[in-house]
Amino acid sequence: MTDRTAALWVSLPIPALIIDKDDLIAELNPAAEYFMNSSSKALAGAPVWDRLAIDAPLEEAVHRVRTNLSPLFISDVDVGTGERAPVQCNLQIGPLGNTDGDILILMEPREIAGRLGRAMQNQTAAKSAIGMAEMLAHEIKNPLAGITGAAQLLSMNLSGEDVELTDLIVAESRRIVKLLDQVEQFGNLSPPALKPVNIHDVLERARKSAVVGFAAHMSVRESYDPSLPPTLGDADQLLQVFLNLLKNASEACREGGTITIRTFYELSLRLRRRDGTGGIVPLQVEIIDDGPGLPPDIASDIFEPFISGRENGTGLGLALVSKIITEHGGWIAVDSVPGRTVFRVSLPVAPRQNEEVS
Repeated sequence: MTDRTAALWVSLPIPALIIDKDDLIAELNPAAEYFMNSSSKALAGAPVWDRLAIDAPLEEAVHRVRTNLSPLFISDVDVGTGERAPVQCNLQIGPLGNTDGDILILMEPREIAGRLGRAMQNQTAAKSAIGMAEMLAHEIKNPLAGITGAAQLLSMNLSGEDVELTDLIVAESRRIVKLLDQVEQFGNLSPPALKPVNIHDVLERARKSAVVGFAAHMSVRESYDPSLPPTLGDADQLLQVFLNLLKNASEACREGGTITIRTFYELSLRLRRRDGTGGIVPLQVEIIDDGPGLPPDIASDIFEPFISGRENGTGLGLALVSKIITEHGGWIAVDSVPGRTVFRVSLPVAPRQNEEVS
């Protein structure tokens, strides 16, 4: 490859493979390494059909491409690797133009576009739901204060089981007020104070807090890419995001387990908002747990307000996480199967002229 061709290959934002005449993997780009969860060194020379599980007669398609020397396009096929759940992709298969029988396979995951669409819908739903909830919270807190005060006055002239009932009224009223405070906090979140932030400093603060507190029963591991550049963000709000994700992971694994915090750089995701603005979000942070996974009936709505997979959960934690990441110009997604749940946060890079890093 020329330098320019090599740069194009490395920066190609979708997984790409080159297979030889024997259907062995000859080369793969960084996006394919991430997709297949393995390095090019480990995969080189491996039979491609041992590494990819595709619900289509792809061997026959590759044979036709070699014979006819013309490309094929296959839409909406599930592609898996044995180590991750299948992903719906559009495939492009074409000859490389040499006489060696080499074939180029491009795999374009459709999940990103679908999730981005759902994320935008979630954001709209969140705004209307939270607007209504804020109004209700304000209106409900005043009568609740009266109910609490009345119950406390009644308890002064009661005894035995009657006092227990008034204590229950007070306790439940205070619990509802606490929930309403969370709703108001969600709606009144200040815009992020953006400046260059070392994402690993934030993650380490979150990790240290977790291992001495709510995740003390877990093994918390980190797999950091130390070469990551700073992101443009609000360190305190990002800390809130990662503490929330770590807490969710720890609560999913009540009997213990492992949480992995992983960072890496990947150029395949470009965020496009409804107003036409957007850009690449290449800084990736994954919070991975080996718990039972999200309930299937709520997995696609987990970032919407008041959706929770936990008993007595408020459903505001992940909605707040989604709101913060959206206001940082980023994106959050989740992949969940029994035994492996991955929350992935994608963030932009800070402009080069900002040199101070918090």
